[in-house]
Amino acid sequence: MNWENIAGQENLKKLLRDSIAENRISHAQLFTGKEGYGTLPVVLAYAREILSRENPQAGSKVEHLNHLDLHFTFPVFTDNKNSLSKNKFDEFREMILDFPYASYNDWTAVLESENKQLFISADEMDEQNQKFSLKSFEGGTKILIVWRADKMNVAAANKFLKFLEEPPAKTVILLTAESTNDMLPTILSRTQIVEVPRIHDKDLEAYLEKEYPASRDRLAEIIHQAQGDLNEAVRLLKSGQKSDEFEKLFIQWVRDAFMVKKKPEFLKSIIFWAREIAGWNREKQKNFLDYCSEIFRLALLQNYQSEDLVYRKINANGFNWAGFSKFISGANIESILEEISTADLHLTRNGNPRIVWTDLGIKLSRYIHKK
Repeated sequence: MNWENIAGQENLKKLLRDSIAENRISHAQLFTGKEGYGTLPVVLAYAREILSRENPQAGSKVEHLNHLDLHFTFPVFTDNKNSLSKNKFDEFREMILDFPYASYNDWTAVLESENKQLFISADEMDEQNQKFSLKSFEGGTKILIVWRADKMNVAAANKFLKFLEEPPAKTVILLTAESTNDMLPTILSRTQIVEVPRIHDKDLEAYLEKEYPASRDRLAEIIHQAQGDLNEAVRLLKSGQKSDEFEKLFIQWVRDAFMVKKKPEFLKSIIFWAREIAGWNREKQKNFLDYCSEIFRLALLQNYQSEDLVYRKINANGFNWAGFSKFISGANIESILEEISTADLHLTRNGNPRIVWTDLGIKLSRYIHKK
């Protein structure tokens, strides 16, 4: 990945290049931000320049992800009692070479693992410790990229902490994560945190015009919806649809919640709705919660005459967006978002998903009519 291939992020790119030129490379850095903002592309370009300074021929190897001193760790599922990243590296490499802005959800789709838990294991950390105890192949710096470091389980995080505290000489550790919320404070205290901001709209537009030509009206709509996330923008452009699975299930939830007040038999429909979502993997369930939170916030803006801030509306399947928005106000938005946050917490703590979703589904029927 070259700096020139990254969408926007000019300030960050300059900061990183200057750190290399001035020999101020921190041995452990955590890049936080959505994958669609360019966390991994930035890290790959950074690694490429570090290694290219030592060997000008290293750039091509890094671009093809086959440099012998560039190592990767990423979440996988246990397969035949084995949970090492190297067993899935070919699939990971193919995904990243095809689209370096690929997301965690894209990775679960590649592995066809929607009903499996992906994580970074303690065995994986032992594997990397062994690799980094050896001398580098080219006699220079060795780099470890940990993609989605927030997916380490507790045992892995503790072993990784020891690796951070006593890193081998000439080792650079580059981690990526959407946020620091699910990471050990002790790891955070030993890493330099680099925030990767959303891509500016003009930079996103320039990238899309070059790589994914579309009408100006369509591009304007996509850029408004994507909110600086290139992965989301490309997904919307490729799908050509405004509705998706989340949208359909959100509509079903809202409609059932409205009907329960007059027809209690719709509780049964909410229960079936909850069962369907509970069958997803935990990450997809948490993503749906994020989606629901955002839609409720946008409905509140719509209700309060701030339509210029409403970048996404639901108009599929006869859904009355304007009518729905009138029911989301200061009287109930706090309660709704609090319940969604509580559901997210229970899922994080491995609560029973059927109970979590049934409880959340029913509670909306109480709040939606609150004036």
